Amino acid sequence: MIQRVLGLVFWLGVALVGAAFAIRFGYPTWEQYATYLAWGGLACVVLYSLGQWREIAKIFGRRQARYGTLAGTSVLVVLGIIVAVNYIGVRQNKRWDLTTNKTFTLSDQSRNTVSKLDAPLSIQVFVQESEFDRYRDRLREYEYASKNVQTEYIDPDKRPTIARQNQVQQYGTLVLSYKSRTERVTSDTEQDITNAIIKVVTGQQKKVYFTQGHGERDTTGADRDGYNTITTGLKGENYTVENVVLAQQGSVPDDAAVVVVAGPKTDFFPNEIDALKQYLDKAGKLLLQIDPPEKADSPSPTNLIALARDWGVEVGSNVVVDASGMGRLIGTDASVPVAADYPIHAITERFSFLTAFPLARSVTPVEGGVGGHTAQPFVNTSPRSWAESDIKSLLTTGRVALEESKGDKPGPVTIAAAVSAAATTPIDATAPADAPKPETRVVVIGDSDFATNNGLGIQGNRDLFMNIVGWLSQQENLISIRPKEPDDRRLTMTATEQNNIALLSWVIIPGAIFITGVYTWWRRR
Repeated sequence: MIQRVLGLVFWLGVALVGAAFAIRFGYPTWEQYATYLAWGGLACVVLYSLGQWREIAKIFGRRQARYGTLAGTSVLVVLGIIVAVNYIGVRQNKRWDLTTNKTFTLSDQSRNTVSKLDAPLSIQVFVQESEFDRYRDRLREYEYASKNVQTEYIDPDKRPTIARQNQVQQYGTLVLSYKSRTERVTSDTEQDITNAIIKVVTGQQKKVYFTQGHGERDTTGADRDGYNTITTGLKGENYTVENVVLAQQGSVPDDAAVVVVAGPKTDFFPNEIDALKQYLDKAGKLLLQIDPPEKADSPSPTNLIALARDWGVEVGSNVVVDASGMGRLIGTDASVPVAADYPIHAITERFSFLTAFPLARSVTPVEGGVGGHTAQPFVNTSPRSWAESDIKSLLTTGRVALEESKGDKPGPVTIAAAVSAAATTPIDATAPADAPKPETRVVVIGDSDFATNNGLGIQGNRDLFMNIVGWLSQQENLISIRPKEPDDRRLTMTATEQNNIALLSWVIIPGAIFITGVYTWWRRR
C-alpha cells in the first residue's frame, strides 16, 4: 500500500513540475503560480526518494547503474552549466550589437531620455498578436535602458474595450503615458518612439522663432536651400516653430524659448537690434547664423556683427578655405570646410561626426571677453584650413593661397562659439523651483547653409543644429546623437545568381559531406 502511495506521489510531482514549465512559458504573467507548482512537485519527488531510498541505493549499486550514473551525472553537469550561463546572462544583461551601423542599439538620445525618467513610463502597443514579437524586439531596448519603462501588448481585436478607451483607430498605435500626460504614435521606428517619449515627458512645448524680413532661410522651403527639414525635426522634438518679423512686431514674443537669425541677406534695423538686446537682457536665447558675403560688393551686416561682439564674439570679414582634402570624403571642394575638432562644450559632448559648412566665415571668441561675456569655441576646422581675407579673389577666380601678411588667418579656424551669462533683468519669481536657472545664452555660427535641406545630408550637421537648440533652450537632455534611419542592406541578385547559390547550398556542400562520409565508412570497413 505504501509503495503504491509513494508511486502516486512521484508521478504527482512529475505532473506538477511539468505543469509549472508549461505555465511559465505559456503564460508568463502567471509566473508566481508556476513557482508554487514547481516547489510542490519538487517536494513530492523528494518525499518519494526518502521513502524508496533502499531500492534507489540497490539500483545505483549495480555496475550497469554505475556507468549510467556517470553518464547521467555528466548530462546534469552540462545542463547545470547551461542553466548557470543563462541565469547569469539574464541577471547581468550584457548584450553586443555586431551590426555595422548598430541597428539594434539605441542612440545616445534615446538612452539619455529614458535613463532620466523619475516615474514609470507606460507604453501600450496596440497591434495584432502576430506582430507582438516585431514590436517587442524594438521596445525591449528601452526596457533594458530604464527600469521605469513598462510595456504592454494588446490585440485590439481581442480586447476592443481597452482599444476604445485609448481612442485607438488603427493597428500599430503606441499609447505612451507618463504621470498625467499621454502621447500617441503610429510608428515603430526608434526616432518616432523617442520623439514621442520626449513629448510626453517634457509636457510643455517650447517655441522657436525664426526671424524674417531680411532674406533669411525659409522655414517652409522644400528646395535645397530651405529649412523645411530642420523645422520638421524641431517639431518632432516637441518644439513649435513660428516666424517673426521684428521690424513689424517691435519686440520678441514673450513665449519665445529661442530666436534664430538664419542667414540674413541684409542687415537688421536699429530697432530690431534693440528688440534682440531687450530679449537677451531677460534671459533670452539667440542663435546668430551670419554667412559670408555672396558677392565681393555685398553689404556687411554691421549691426548684427556688433551685437555678436557685445557678447564676446568677433565675426570675421573672410571666407574659410579648407585645403585638408577632407571635403573629398563628402564630395565637396575647399570652399566647404569640414570640421572634426570639437572643443569641450555641452553642445558637442560625445560628438564624433564630421560636419561641413558651405561658404563659412570665421567666428572668434574675443580674448578676455567683452563686458564680462566670454565666449567658448565648439567647432574648429582642420589645421590645414585658413580664413581667407581676399573675398573678391576667392569668389571671382576661386584661386587663393594662405598669405598671413595680407590678413589671412591660419587654421584651425573657429566657426562656431557659444556664450552664457546671468540675466540682467529680473525674471518672474513664480517659476517652478525645479526650473533651470534663468540665464542668457547666445550661439554665433559663421554659416547657415549647414542646416539647409541639402546640408543636413552631411553626417553630423542635423545633430549639431539640434544640439545647439537644445542647449539654448536649456534642455540638455536633448543634447546627444539622434536615432538614424536603418540602412537598406538588401542584396539584389539575378535569377542565375540565385540558382548558383541554391545549387551550392542545397547540392554541392551537402553532397560533398555525404560523399566524404561514405568514403570514410568504406575505408574503415
